[in-house]
Parts: sequence; structure tokens; C-alpha cells
Amino acid sequence: MKVYAFIFARGGSKGLPGKNIRKLGGIPLLAHSIRVAQLVPGINEVFVSTDADDIASVAAEFGATVIKRPVELASDTASEWLAWRHAIEYLLAEGKPFDVFLSLPATSPLRSVDDVQKCLDALDVETDVVITVTPAARSPYFNMVTRDQDGMSHIVMGLGKTVRRQDAPPIYDMTTVAYVARPTFILNQPGLFAGRVRSVIVPKERAVDIDDAYDFVVAEALCKP
Repeated sequence: MKVYAFIFARGGSKGLPGKNIRKLGGIPLLAHSIRVAQLVPGINEVFVSTDADDIASVAAEFGATVIKRPVELASDTASEWLAWRHAIEYLLAEGKPFDVFLSLPATSPLRSVDDVQKCLDALDVETDVVITVTPAARSPYFNMVTRDQDGMSHIVMGLGKTVRRQDAPPIYDMTTVAYVARPTFILNQPGLFAGRVRSVIVPKERAVDIDDAYDFVVAEALCKP
């Protein structure tokens, strides 16, 4: 079985400009995902899909193969799913078919090899997609509310009958630690939840998703030995 790992890193981040090549723990953010992929047994090759030359240079420096992403798939509004499809179609056109697609976003640099391996192991015959989750800080049954134009608020779920957090059903946040699927599923379906989705739980300290400067500071603190 051939497994390819992908990191999709565009150059136009507005939340934290240049974040994909900004140094974290002494190496560019992007390099953390590349290095983890290189340490996971069974991953045959690591690819970085990007529109930016500086990101491509870092990717090549750390041993990844670069896939040049079209500009129209690298904007703020572009669908990541379509970028996934482009990478798969590019490799198929190059005569490089494969069996398992693994996305390791650069924004989750604290994942472990074991986290990634568990995700790969979770893709079975009854599963189309594997995602990662972490326990949520808020619950729609207990302390999450909607708010209308007049400021009137209502509990999101459960009609306010849950009075203790311990009594609420367990709720999880999706993370960007890893996504696993078969290439054929991505090419033929409109999105993740069009199929049967299995989740792998990752602890909060390894599930940091860097979107802005605050997230980067948190990741820096957790990176320190």
C-alpha cells in the first residue's frame, strides 16, 4: 500500500503573514510537518503544495517534493478540498498513483508521530475519512448560546436542561492535526462529511492550530523543553 503525505501551505496568510516559514523551535513552521511525515513508517513520499517560491524553497530544503499550486487555488476564499484534488490529479497525471492520502497541515506543528500513525491505522474498510479532534472547552448543551439582533440569547442545544457541565454529552473540536482518506473519495465527493468519518482524539497540547500571533506564542511556549 502506497501512502503519500501532503502539506498544503499557501503564501498569502493574513492572520499571521509569512507564518508557514516563520521559525518555531529553531526551524520553519512548515518543516515540523515535513519532519513528522518523514518519521512515520510506511509513508512513501512527502509533498508540499504551494503557490509561493519561498515556501517551495523551504520544502525542498527539508526533503519534500514540491507541487506548484495554481494561483486560483491559493486565495483566502479558495477551497482546500479543491487543492487536495489538484495535488491528487497532478500525481496521477505524472504516473504516480497511490492508495492513501494524508494531509498534515503546517499549522499543527506539535503533533506526534504516534498521532499520525493512529490516524493512518483508523482508515479501515468502513471508513472514508479520518479526522482528529480534541475535547472542546465549551458545550452547546451547557454554555454555548445563540444571540439575535436584540441581544436575546438561547442555549444552542438541549433547551437549557443540562445544569452541570459533567452531565452534558462529550463534545469535541475538530483539529488540523491530520486528515486521512483514499484519493478516490476526495476526487468523487464534495467534502469531508459526505462520507463515513472516524475521529482520533488528540490531547490539547498537541492540537494547537496556528492561525494568528497569539496561537504562535502558545505554540512557542509548548515547544520549549
